[in-house]
Amino acid sequence: MAAPLPRLRADLDLMPSPLPEQPGLVLRDPFRYSDVTLVVPPLLARCLGCFDGLQDEGDLRAMLARLAGQIAVAEAASRLVEALHEAGFLEDQRFADLRGAREREFAALPERASAHAGGAYPAERAPLAETLRGYFDGTAPRPPSGGSVDPRVRAIVAPHVSPEGGRASYAHAYRALSSDIALSTDGAVDRTFVVLGTSHYGPIDRYGLTRKPFVTPFGLARTATELVDGLARAAPGAVTVEDYCHAVEHSIEFQVVFLQHLFGPAVRILPVLCGAFAEGPLAGRPPEGSDQVARFIGALGELAAREGRRLTFVLGVDFAHLGRRYGDPLPARAHEGPLAAVAVRDRARLDRVAAGDAGGFWDLVSGRGSPGNDDLKWCGSSPLYTFLRALPDVRGRLLSYDHWNIDDASVVSFGALVFPEAAAAFPENERA
Repeated sequence: MAAPLPRLRADLDLMPSPLPEQPGLVLRDPFRYSDVTLVVPPLLARCLGCFDGLQDEGDLRAMLARLAGQIAVAEAASRLVEALHEAGFLEDQRFADLRGAREREFAALPERASAHAGGAYPAERAPLAETLRGYFDGTAPRPPSGGSVDPRVRAIVAPHVSPEGGRASYAHAYRALSSDIALSTDGAVDRTFVVLGTSHYGPIDRYGLTRKPFVTPFGLARTATELVDGLARAAPGAVTVEDYCHAVEHSIEFQVVFLQHLFGPAVRILPVLCGAFAEGPLAGRPPEGSDQVARFIGALGELAAREGRRLTFVLGVDFAHLGRRYGDPLPARAHEGPLAAVAVRDRARLDRVAAGDAGGFWDLVSGRGSPGNDDLKWCGSSPLYTFLRALPDVRGRLLSYDHWNIDDASVVSFGALVFPEAAAAFPENERA
């Protein structure tokens, strides 16, 4: 009996080809274990279901023969298997070797290098600064003497969509951080920014940490390693330290770039990737029904209470994801047709976020009637919920809300919120 074909990796990005001259299905590796991008022609794309770990190459040939209406398909079938194998897109030894090499490489690096410079934003310091100044309507967000964080601001919510696509909402969020407090003696803001970002690829019910400083075209942003270590000690089993997802994730990187633009390269951060919460049998309960989630939320809340004004929270989140790129049958256009109803539902959720109502927010996300199946596909739910539970006294307001067509048939929604400081949240000797 022939050995079954290896499974196609479930963590690949799959999307329709945007190139009319090269139709088919685009396959790429969001983890960057492999640098290859494949465009699988339509006929062969219909055969990818054969890579389920159960069917063999004979089954692949039989399906391809039926679809093509011809018998001589052995060479095409073999080429498909070989292309997927060489790309590292199958769950086989080739992929295991690529993954192991990349994860060892990241663990050994002293710094977390920019993953998206030269793509999502300029790779050189001067063009990047000019681009970001343009997002703030040509007005420099801080004077030459430096700046810090308005003590009245406890947290902001900003997008993690492409900075160009979400430029107005980024500007609204980061304008909420003022520039009128002196820098500390080492040239950095006397504040640590706790950056809670969506982990698009990390494990369920887990949080990803790293001790590595973040490097961008602006320079090196320092990571508060003592706070990282404290969270790791306080929430064992809930966190992954030196989580490889940090190597490729954009949700924190984009926030670091904006913070450095405002407050200088040496800004101090605590980067936390928030994995999605459990679905399936565990859905329908609050996320802290998971011991791991409850442990981390508790540890983060204790850290926030202990550090007080020394911490400012920055959440890098997007909201709904609709259209063909995200598995919906019909194309989506920003602010048009069904997206008007999506905006109403988004705003209902954001009302709960602004009210500090974690439970009400989660009721809307989990759907109650279909728990664990968010048809709006919000990818900012876990950072938002974690923040609201860890700091239950916060109240905020919505500054902006927008849609952006990430391609001609797919839309992402996002916005900006600010959470002013509540005086009662801190001990008397910490109040302004």
